[in-house]
Amino acid sequence: MQFEAGGQPISGAGGPITEPIEPGYPDLGTNGFFEYGIDEGMPRMLDLFDKHEIKVTSFMIGEAILKHPELAAEIVGRGHEPAAHGQRWEPQYTFPPEKERATIQNCLDSIVKVTGQRPSGYDCYWMRGSVRTLGLLQELGFTYHNNDMNRDEPFVQDINGKPFVSVPYTFHMNDIVAYGFTGFSPADYEQQLHDEFDQLYEEGASRRRMMLVSLHDRLSGHASRVRVLDRFLSYAKSRPDVWFARKDEIARHALATPDITPQVVRKVSEISGLPANTNQKEG
Repeated sequence: MQFEAGGQPISGAGGPITEPIEPGYPDLGTNGFFEYGIDEGMPRMLDLFDKHEIKVTSFMIGEAILKHPELAAEIVGRGHEPAAHGQRWEPQYTFPPEKERATIQNCLDSIVKVTGQRPSGYDCYWMRGSVRTLGLLQELGFTYHNNDMNRDEPFVQDINGKPFVSVPYTFHMNDIVAYGFTGFSPADYEQQLHDEFDQLYEEGASRRRMMLVSLHDRLSGHASRVRVLDRFLSYAKSRPDVWFARKDEIARHALATPDITPQVVRKVSEISGLPANTNQKEG
């Protein structure tokens, strides 16, 4: 469950209003759309998770939770995981090294200040980190990141000779993609949830499988969409041997089960596609 409202730019954040706004003017309508996530969306989703006794991971933008500290504290108070999503909506892959380190550290500090808990997971803006990001996260004490989309299970990466977990993200089960306002079909989305679960559940008989559903504060908390999630969670809970886990729990489980956890060695040159002696553009 992404916590982003309050961390977006005042103009150009994107949303259901497709008419372009004049440069330099606050987009009041779109910003109101984001605030829906604070006032209605996340409280409704939190009640849904309580109903099903499910704990989730909330990736928090630092500036967003500084503006809405009571809600961030409530999320953690209900047993959900606070994870980091940058200090604001910015493309950190363009930053020079010290600025990238600072934006990660600032988000970490904001989460500790507001929730009292230290985040162990990190999600880049639009999943685009730099070739330095994983090393920085490891140096700053994070356990996992959220920015791969190449597997249906967690895996352990060797970063600077130490283990670091990837708990993959999703586009196709992401409400930003599924809830395109033109032609959106709740029935199709619900069928996709069921089909994704059923396929992975069958494969789970012989190997570890993970299904991720990405929910955003301003999207999935609408009344009709919560009904879809409610029916799906009831369905998934009706099947035996299903673990509803926070991402930090998944990361710890991956580290504790090396016999079934894929191991990946990634060098900077392999991540970037650049020659090993080539420096990334400093922005």
